[in-house]
Amino acid sequence: MTDLVAEKLKLLPDSPGVYIMKDDHGKIIYVGKAIVLKNRVRQYFQSSRNHTPKVRAMVSHIADFETIMTANEVESLILEANLIKKHRPRYNIRLKDDKSYPYVKVTVQEDFPRVFITRRVLRDGARYFGPYTNVTALRDSLKLLRRLFPLRTCRTMPERPCLEYHIKRCLAPCVGKVEAEDYRAMIRAVLLFLEGRTDDVERELEQRMNAAAEAYHFETAARLRDQLSAVRTAAERQNIVTGAGDQDAVGMARSAAGVCVQIFFIRGGKMIGREHFLLRGSEEESDADILRAFLEQYYNQATFVPREVLLPCAIDAAAQATIEAWLAARKGGGKVALLTPQRGTKHDIVQMATGNAAKFLADEETRRSLLDEQTLGAVEELGRYLGLKHPPRRMECFDISHNQGQETVASMVVFEDGAPKKSDYRRFKIRSTEGKPDDFLSMREVTTRRYVGLPEEELPDLIIIDGGKGQLSSALEIIRHAAGHKDVPVVGLAKQFELVFTEGNSEPVELPRRSQALYLIQRIRDEAHRFAITFHRKLRGKRNLVSVLDHIVGIGPKRRQSLRTHFGSLEKIKEATVEELAAAPGMNRTSAEAVRHFFDAQQELRGKQ
Repeated sequence: MTDLVAEKLKLLPDSPGVYIMKDDHGKIIYVGKAIVLKNRVRQYFQSSRNHTPKVRAMVSHIADFETIMTANEVESLILEANLIKKHRPRYNIRLKDDKSYPYVKVTVQEDFPRVFITRRVLRDGARYFGPYTNVTALRDSLKLLRRLFPLRTCRTMPERPCLEYHIKRCLAPCVGKVEAEDYRAMIRAVLLFLEGRTDDVERELEQRMNAAAEAYHFETAARLRDQLSAVRTAAERQNIVTGAGDQDAVGMARSAAGVCVQIFFIRGGKMIGREHFLLRGSEEESDADILRAFLEQYYNQATFVPREVLLPCAIDAAAQATIEAWLAARKGGGKVALLTPQRGTKHDIVQMATGNAAKFLADEETRRSLLDEQTLGAVEELGRYLGLKHPPRRMECFDISHNQGQETVASMVVFEDGAPKKSDYRRFKIRSTEGKPDDFLSMREVTTRRYVGLPEEELPDLIIIDGGKGQLSSALEIIRHAAGHKDVPVVGLAKQFELVFTEGNSEPVELPRRSQALYLIQRIRDEAHRFAITFHRKLRGKRNLVSVLDHIVGIGPKRRQSLRTHFGSLEKIKEATVEELAAAPGMNRTSAEAVRHFFDAQQELRGKQ
């Protein structure tokens, strides 16, 4: 315990709140909540005999902590969940990579809303549904929605109907082909559909169909009839699992692969979908603690809260009361009950969810076993074929990319134990060959920047050069002489016949076809090429973007940079409205109108041609 921690322990308040543990680098390693901060935080620094190994390890790294007082337990729960999601502390139970899960976004704040997939949840007035872990199933659902409801997909509405209107996938609100109220009615049906309320969707569509027919609007009535039929067909595919109401059924399983939580979504008595989540930092925690942490994190970002959440095991009574009060507030009215059913249909559906979680973990273990064969096995095989003393556990591969000498770049990708380690990838903008293509000189520059001055203990087990004898010689010239690394193995990979050139040998090594070693080195080479070409295209796109913006009066270097950073691409700038352009840093209404006028004039000119 540091002196700073000891001093702060004396000043802890008696109120509820959140505590934030930090290491000696100031990094947040744990976030927790407490009814009484003084009692809870002091427990960590008392006798460690009753602590789990995980807690003892965490306490040994605590160099400082902070506390945030809240008015009550519910507020501390919300704050804790938000801080965990933001900082992703090492010692907290947390959803695995939840930031990458997609959502369905409905832009209800727009006059004519759109429905699309996004991975960013913003406070912009839109409705979000998710998160979803199965992207393929999500895209299929969105395709179904677009068949049912012909909504607009364009970011900015054009001045005339597009192809989507002519193939009957859009009602063309851009030119007034549909009334705003009719369009809003479709959006209400979409929201109900996404919430799983197909009965409500059917009832609303039937009412609107009958009203349209009575008013002799037969074309509208026919369209609503088709939508109603499609919704009923979709609803028939759903299985009735409980009597009635909205419920989430949670199942949980453990194995060597980790902890998986499966959640079934039941709306109006029908199961409309399911999702699974892997949890990190949960191996030494009890089932009740894992379940509590999952509920807090999942419902902190979930867009719909049911009236009942069915659990596989009970959680602490005080924690349950707090979570129920919090969920009721999030729901916006009515009670929310956390139930642990012991028999009947509700118990059966929880058992079904638990069984599915266990099946997912079993599949994950099988997948990992096969992956180990393809990775670790391939690494050992590659080491044998190349005659290395030890298997190349860490490999670094380099590739050069350019367009006739322009925007020359190099990539370095890293594989550890046969799998990519993307956090160690590096990109290099080559300076020595500007305007003239020279792969050999480029390779000398990138290996100089990477290996000259690099300590021996940080060297990889194998360096792979994407190229033949010439590129290999250029790399060896730097690695052996300028950098002074005599022992690290370096090989070149010829593109044409997948031949591996080794140092000091005139004849290449030909890896056996269908060998895991060959597949591994091909994956590494392809990944290096992909990473290099992506960087090259990005630089080329930025150059083209600036060159186009150069022609706009009133847009200087700072505003060009601002537009490039704010929008990311020329296409997005072309599509932006005056208001969106003016919102970019450094822009104003006048400069935004100049940009908008420039691109409008270009479009008009192309139309005349």
